[in-house]
Amino acid sequence: MAGAFEGIKVIDFTQVIAAPACSAILADWGAEVVKVEPLGGEWERRVASYLRTPLIRKSDKGGEVQFYFEVVNRGKKGLAVDLRHERGREIIYKLIDNADVFIASYEVDVLNRFGLDFASLSQRTPRLIHVVLTGYGMQGPLKGERGYDYTAAWARAGMMHLIGEPGSRPPPARPGMLDMVAAVHMAAAVSAALFSREKTGRGQELTLSLYQVGVWTMGLDIQSALFGMPLPKADRLRAPNVLWNTYRSKDGRCFQSAMMTEDFWPPFCRAIERLDLENDPHYDTAENRERNSEELIQILDQVIATKTMAEWERRFRKYNIIYGIALSPTEITTDPQALANDFFVEIEHPVAGKIKLVNTTVKFSETPASVKSAAPEVGQHTEEILLDLGYTWDDISELIDQGVIL
Repeated sequence: MAGAFEGIKVIDFTQVIAAPACSAILADWGAEVVKVEPLGGEWERRVASYLRTPLIRKSDKGGEVQFYFEVVNRGKKGLAVDLRHERGREIIYKLIDNADVFIASYEVDVLNRFGLDFASLSQRTPRLIHVVLTGYGMQGPLKGERGYDYTAAWARAGMMHLIGEPGSRPPPARPGMLDMVAAVHMAAAVSAALFSREKTGRGQELTLSLYQVGVWTMGLDIQSALFGMPLPKADRLRAPNVLWNTYRSKDGRCFQSAMMTEDFWPPFCRAIERLDLENDPHYDTAENRERNSEELIQILDQVIATKTMAEWERRFRKYNIIYGIALSPTEITTDPQALANDFFVEIEHPVAGKIKLVNTTVKFSETPASVKSAAPEVGQHTEEILLDLGYTWDDISELIDQGVIL
């Protein structure tokens, strides 16, 4: 069965994580995606050496897989071209003439220099959906500034300020966390723009920034500030609701409890085998528990530390307690719940053999999503793409000799 975006052609002029992840989602949903890169490949291919991080896994076959790049570029065709050459730009223009969506995350000045801005491309292709992701937006004092999710979304959008215990140094961000959120916003925007084009016949420009995605992600906290009532940093020892807090079991496993209403207090007391707390006048109402939260949390810490997480899980399920164990990424890869719902997919990698990737999130009943292939090598499909555009083998040989393509 065909995917929802079968027949939609996407030109991916992106780098790093957020925008490539958007086009990877579109590829999973059935679109044909061509990733356009410089002859040396985009920056994310080399990020392992810059960050001194072990992002590359060697396979038994001798091949290498850079997993950041793989997860956000799967299912695409690869075209490598030097846009500094006029003939290189001609290739991209021809591609875009037959495309539905153009996604970019290079600086706006770069797009303008190569004639890849919305004004230029919409004259050639009025039905084109033109998507640009920036760090901080198209206007304002930070217009044009470079920004990653660590800086524009994690730090500037308030998440770094609010996460962590009061008075503590903020913890470091996890790689690409806000990038992946931005990718979903972009994919949703592309879907809406394609739907609008079906009604109007016209394309449009879509712009968004990592900064604003970060602010949306922190929307409840930002909205509280807009109302003049900013929420404080969370302090687990003074949590206003002891049933919405983190605890540690005897075997060192942490879990988050998440119960908002008064109805949960009696079953929770039964689950932890402390019936004396249920009607204790210090703790019998939400107001009393909040008033005496520091004292009560210390009691609960001692109680939770008497049993292993497995023992608590059995009791929590018996009494319908809402909780979540803090799993490590390695544990998630073998979690029966994740496996039962196809969180991961195995594909054949051309140099590494069989590898597993994080799967697409949405299950479509009529137009199933799927991961079609591994991420392309630099320029892997250049000849195939140029032949489809009408270039001859002689043309391709000439372009290689001129240094326009690989």
